[in-house]
Amino acid sequence: MDYNIRKDGGFEYVDEGHGEALVLLHGLFGALSNWGGVIERFKSRFRVVIPLMPIYSMPLKKASVDGLVNFFSEFIKYKNLNKFDLMGNSLGGHVALIYTLQNPEKINKLILTGSSGLFENSMGGSFPKRGNYEYIKERIEYTFYDPDTITREYIDEIFEVANNIPKVLRIIAIAKSAQRHNLANDLPKIKTPTLLIWGLNDTITPPLVAHDFNRLLSNSELRFIDKCCHAPMMEHPEIFNNILEEYLVDEEVKI
Repeated sequence: MDYNIRKDGGFEYVDEGHGEALVLLHGLFGALSNWGGVIERFKSRFRVVIPLMPIYSMPLKKASVDGLVNFFSEFIKYKNLNKFDLMGNSLGGHVALIYTLQNPEKINKLILTGSSGLFENSMGGSFPKRGNYEYIKERIEYTFYDPDTITREYIDEIFEVANNIPKVLRIIAIAKSAQRHNLANDLPKIKTPTLLIWGLNDTITPPLVAHDFNRLLSNSELRFIDKCCHAPMMEHPEIFNNILEEYLVDEEVKI
């Protein structure tokens, strides 16, 4: 799937299509490629913008959820985006929630899928062991309902990360920061229309977490995808995009 990764202003990002902006945020072990199906489906009617989050490269002292929110805020200023739809997966959802709390006037609609912010079982309860490829493969498979969804390239990429001490230190710092930064008391403040798309078999942020988000976010709608784990946009891209299109596009047509 071909799309141009731009590098300017100190940022790496995808900026495809035309129309109202739809900004996407990947998770802790995510990448721009996680959103390939969304780009293809929506670039004909939306301007799809995806920043590469500096999870592996940001200064260690800034490696935290707040550090990522600050980075994202600077990116939005750089791109001069004033009103947009915002979607985040896993840690990306956590960042999206905090940004929305801080900048409610900028967000048209919020979409969360497998978001952290309340509870997350990172990598199935343990961090990948360095040097053990099969262990890392097993832990990655734990986050997908169908292991065949995962490419060898994706496993190789995570294996490389798990064997890079500076990257591992940043991941651990960010993961611990996310676990400490619980949003249960803040979520009721969010009045932005919110769509929750969740895997019914999510092992990292289980369905009960989705129901908690739905309860705490007063203007939210919850949709589950069966036989699906933590990355619905990768595991069931067509179903995911149909739900997203119904929320973003069909509702506008009705109005």
